[in-house]
Amino acid sequence: MFDTAIYIGRFQPVHSGHIALLQRALDSAQHVIVVVGSAWQARSPKNPFTWQEREAMLRAALSEADRARVQVLPMRDYYNEAVWVQAVREGVARMAQPGARTGLVGHFKDATSGYLSAFPGWELIHVERQGPIDATAIRDAWFGATPDTVQPALAPLADQMPASTLAALIEFAHTPQYVALQQEWHMLRGYREAWAAAPYPPVFVTVDAVLRCQDQVLLIRRAHAPGKGQLAVPGGFIEQRETVWQSCLRELVEETHCDLPEATMRAALQSVAVFDHPDRSQRGRTLTHAHYFDLEDAPFPVVRADDDAALVQWTRIDALAGMEEEFFEDHFHMLDHFLGLTGSVAHNA
Repeated sequence: MFDTAIYIGRFQPVHSGHIALLQRALDSAQHVIVVVGSAWQARSPKNPFTWQEREAMLRAALSEADRARVQVLPMRDYYNEAVWVQAVREGVARMAQPGARTGLVGHFKDATSGYLSAFPGWELIHVERQGPIDATAIRDAWFGATPDTVQPALAPLADQMPASTLAALIEFAHTPQYVALQQEWHMLRGYREAWAAAPYPPVFVTVDAVLRCQDQVLLIRRAHAPGKGQLAVPGGFIEQRETVWQSCLRELVEETHCDLPEATMRAALQSVAVFDHPDRSQRGRTLTHAHYFDLEDAPFPVVRADDDAALVQWTRIDALAGMEEEFFEDHFHMLDHFLGLTGSVAHNA
């Protein structure tokens, strides 16, 4: 018997396989900590629910006695395993008793399960896969329906999720957020189908510009899916006859009309970082080269939204940490890398 059992997942949404593993954790220890991943992400077809909504789904599927034995630790996606592991360990240490014998519940499903080997000192409580239960299949059936047909669309999968999850999915389907997410889901499916016949899965190359001036950064609100209405740094796809540098300057001008002389931009360039986590974009394998510029105390350049930007704004750096849930894909973590917003010490490279 362990003092504390750890169960890590995204729970998008909670299904019967999750509950089976959670029950194994409850059977193995008096105290269970559930690490809910992808916390503070903006809603997307892959991450439609907030961590609070997922915690409510988990608790709704448990007895009152078991709920009292479970604590939830929300955990952001750092897109860097070493930083993420450190953050999980620190979060668990704050919740568990010092010196507690700790077990980690899980099973090796696929390449995404490699994190189970990243916690030496925590004994693995192995659980076999609980049948062909898959949150992706549930999300696809859900988004493939309409608010009026969601209940029959989910009926074939109803035995794969708690009744409380099914009720939550049906209720959420009647919200404006569902309609917006469904539109993005259709867009992303079409995007992936467009290159599905390629001999190899393509790798896309993009650029981004983190432009700082007077302790503020230049942000846009995206005009189109994916991430319509979400905050991002200016950027886009590289063109065939461009270097990443040329592409970065072009995208900055196209989206914000920030057309400073190239010599000024060269002098302001502080660093360039490649963000290449395999899961950073739902559009497919996408690598971006982020350029960090600091204009220091120079006058703010004149900016105006255009192209893929619905709005362009200068935002105080000290306000960014409170805006994390508004950002597209990993753009908050891009800012964190250059500006140290979360205090983590090793970021994407």
